[in-house]
Amino acid sequence: MNLDGLTNRLANEPSPYLKQHAGNPVAWQPWDEAALQAARTADRPILLSVGYSACHWCHVMAHESFADPAVATIMNRLFLCIKVDREERPDLDRVYQAAHNLLTRRAGGWPLTMFLAPDDLTPFFGGTYFPKEARFGLPAFPDLLVSVERYFREHRTELAAQGPRLCKILAADGQAVAGPDGEDGRSPADRALTELKRQFDPIFGGFGGAPKFPHPGGVRRLLLAGARHADREALAMAGTSLHAMADRGLYDHLEGGFFRYSVDEKWHIPHFEKMLYDNAQLIALYAEAFAATGDGRFREAAIAAGDWVLRDMEAPEGGYYATLDADSDGEEGGFYLWQRSEFEQHLDPDEAAVAILSYGLDQAPNFEGRAYHLMMARPLEEVAGRLRLPLQEAAGRLARAHDKLLMVRGRRTRPSRDDKILTAWNGLMIKALARAGRLLSVPRFIDSARRACDRMRRDLWNGMHLAAVTKDGRTSPYGFLDDYAFLLDGILELLATRWQGEDLAFAQVLAERLLADFADHDNGGFYFTASDQTTPLYRPKTTADDAIPSGNAVAASALMHLAHLLADPTLETQAHKAVWAGRAALARHASMHAALIEAWEDATDPPALIILRGATDPLYRWHERAQAGFAPRRAVYAIPDGAPNLPPGLAARAAAGPVVAYACRGLQCEAPVTDEAVFDALLAQTMP
Repeated sequence: MNLDGLTNRLANEPSPYLKQHAGNPVAWQPWDEAALQAARTADRPILLSVGYSACHWCHVMAHESFADPAVATIMNRLFLCIKVDREERPDLDRVYQAAHNLLTRRAGGWPLTMFLAPDDLTPFFGGTYFPKEARFGLPAFPDLLVSVERYFREHRTELAAQGPRLCKILAADGQAVAGPDGEDGRSPADRALTELKRQFDPIFGGFGGAPKFPHPGGVRRLLLAGARHADREALAMAGTSLHAMADRGLYDHLEGGFFRYSVDEKWHIPHFEKMLYDNAQLIALYAEAFAATGDGRFREAAIAAGDWVLRDMEAPEGGYYATLDADSDGEEGGFYLWQRSEFEQHLDPDEAAVAILSYGLDQAPNFEGRAYHLMMARPLEEVAGRLRLPLQEAAGRLARAHDKLLMVRGRRTRPSRDDKILTAWNGLMIKALARAGRLLSVPRFIDSARRACDRMRRDLWNGMHLAAVTKDGRTSPYGFLDDYAFLLDGILELLATRWQGEDLAFAQVLAERLLADFADHDNGGFYFTASDQTTPLYRPKTTADDAIPSGNAVAASALMHLAHLLADPTLETQAHKAVWAGRAALARHASMHAALIEAWEDATDPPALIILRGATDPLYRWHERAQAGFAPRRAVYAIPDGAPNLPPGLAARAAAGPVVAYACRGLQCEAPVTDEAVFDALLAQTMP
């Protein structure tokens, strides 16, 4: 089959990322059976390029190579070229990132560039970004294309034998079993804490060096150790990291929200994408940190980030968009950068004096020596002292400067927004806003989470299966483990914040489908793809956190919490089986499994569960008191009298008098409590 007549097919795809490449001279195909069959028929190797719309280096490679007619001619002549949005197809991204790691012994990333055999889709060479001309120690992409295609033709027999071996190694990675404890006999939580303390950066906060990612799961482990076990060192490490991220360049000091990561170890200059999943985890973390410490800066950061989500990322019909781009007008970070002259032009002298000192514009430019990215360079108390101003006056001037700078930035070209709705990421944000709204007493966050949950049920659930993504009325035909696990987890958080019977019913059917479609019935745990979904090479099954928590771990935790709420021993057994399946991973790399450690703790030492039943006014008064403070291992559900269609195990905790509290751990419950003083004592026993 001659592929020379193929044309670029991306224009009709819903993905904004794929549409970005619809005008390339490359004959890009979406990943579908037509493209795969064309490659098989022509016996042409596949060039697979995976990225996402907010990815800066994806844009660079596109501008350098994919938009160049000469490079495109080579690509079209030698390969069938397939473009994939990793946010739409996390299954493909997960499979080929793992294969890249195995082939190259290097970490992957985006853009991911893989070369596949057409008959079985096994990769035989790969990398990430390749420049058009040789630099950074990397070959020129056009030369690489010729060499890779020649290698494919000259080594077919060798490559055919390599494919099955590669698949066997990949599939075996998620099936290892081991005892729950390491050789030293310590718990996974203790081993993770030791590892995190060793990885901690004592100068700038966070873990490791450049590039430096937020790692909210690791910071939360430190916070939990400090709050629950009086580990002052761990609490100080958490506080240092949280202040560094909120006060320096990872945080948008004008509009709120967090960027994806810092390119330097000091948290000064970020990679300017804003991702929904990062902000979901950080909003929840900063809200919890405020509840644990009372530090007002953490509250401010959580609320500003949440308000950014409501303002810029919430869809009119509910739910949240995926990302904001790093680039605007072709420049990375251009929307966020400043010149000192702009401050002097748009602010009055008094405002400029405070803002320049506060944001560090009296120092050398921090972005490539030519511009400023804003950070809180000095505490406001220090700025006020330097200018000999009362603190309140300095705060007023900075607030006025902030508003004027926002107006100036509002006239710039805004970064493009990827407005697809991803179920998994929405589940993370539903949980974050419900938790932050509860801990910080911000009802608008809870209202937003409520709208998003309704959108998920209305537009992404067909009564039998959950879809992974919707965009412009087009919904994917399948969902992945993360979609079910994160949405189930978010619904349970919303139920604990504001009870609604429809949410409980939705949670139950999601749990049923999760177990039916994703469970590994032989070894425990969950596959990333459903049993009826075709996945190349193998069915991924991973337990480690990456940029988002492990779907396996979140599924286990959510199923366990639902089991305890419903008093369902069968469901609890399934959740425990999933936790035990991660024993080998916890023994090897505990600090990479923060979410799984939380599930392990819940399985071995069940958290407190309090179910409140009663009339509206006293019920909600008790519920409000139960939500005060930091109690990460206590869930409280307030169910009004007359709530219809309660499952049997939950209905057995019946209303009695004005209000009654049922306190349980796991499936074991104590005598019901109707006295407020006894209830207060009960709450004190479950702190933190």
